[in-house]
Amino acid sequence: MKVVVTGASGSVGTALLRSPGIEHWELTGIARRRPPAREPYTGMRWIGCDIGDPSAESVLTEAFAGASAVVHLAWAIHPHRTDPPMTRTNAIGTEHVLHAATAAGVAQVVCASSVAAYTPADRWTHVDENHPRTGLPGSAYSLGKAALETRLDEFEQQQPGIRVARIRPCGIVQSDSAAELRDWLLSPWLPRSVIGRRMLPIPLWKDLRLQLVHAADVATAIRAILRDRAVGAFDLAAEPVLSAPTLAALFGGFRAPVPRGLLTTGAGWSWRTGLQPLHPAWLELADRACLVDAVRATRELGWQPETDAVTACRELASRIRTGPPGPSAPLAPPRPKFRLGRPTHQNQRPQHAGTAGTGG
Repeated sequence: MKVVVTGASGSVGTALLRSPGIEHWELTGIARRRPPAREPYTGMRWIGCDIGDPSAESVLTEAFAGASAVVHLAWAIHPHRTDPPMTRTNAIGTEHVLHAATAAGVAQVVCASSVAAYTPADRWTHVDENHPRTGLPGSAYSLGKAALETRLDEFEQQQPGIRVARIRPCGIVQSDSAAELRDWLLSPWLPRSVIGRRMLPIPLWKDLRLQLVHAADVATAIRAILRDRAVGAFDLAAEPVLSAPTLAALFGGFRAPVPRGLLTTGAGWSWRTGLQPLHPAWLELADRACLVDAVRATRELGWQPETDAVTACRELASRIRTGPPGPSAPLAPPRPKFRLGRPTHQNQRPQHAGTAGTGG
């Protein structure tokens, strides 16, 4: 089976390339920055392509020729200010992928969506794949995934001969993504050595609840979808749901009770000045993202996560504290240049989703 993977050097792509049985596929990886010639990136064809570039569609069409399936994982989540704009990669890049898949006659397309696409529900309500998908108004990431869902609905109607599946995972973690997540979450001035210190205060609001899933388990779901030629949407999450005190303990410290509104205000000011990278829209999304069950994935794909959420989070925290960066450029981001009064990462508000503006 010939499979082409966009974003193949990212977190889920790297996990997919490490999956058992992958060696029997004829693999082509698409990445803006080609990964180094080391495991798990060897033994396959690589094509350097920025999927948002105007020339990308022709490059992708040629790369997809003869493919049984395309797995579309490329997505700008929390890019640096100097990276291509999010909408260029996410919206325009996805259009290029879908047009190229149609032109090349690909039989199956699997896209990575997110639980962030769902309309916020009651805090402790678990939703399923039929829940509305309008996203969170204040989050560019959430609205981008909701727009992806709408576009995939249209694509299914326009191209009934192509089998379309989409995964909707919660927060995805693994040890290889520790440096990437540290780049998104933590100030570069915070020493890694403080992670895990028992007296480390971790500011979190009391009602925070978070679902996580290990990247290897997401890769397993993708393999099952390709194996079964499955269609439709599949929520992916591991148990248990993590509370604020549990998260603080897993990162080695204790919860410092801070209201979310105060945290959001502080994050907005410190993001605008470039002191830390986390845009306040991420805190709002973390507070309101829907909880999901993986019932359909279990029933139709036989999927069961091998790593529970506590173990996955503990693995991530350990690697953040002591481990090396991941094996590819997305998993080993450079330290952004600091200029006081200028954000290091792009704005996550929808009206500035494609820019690195300084509005909060």
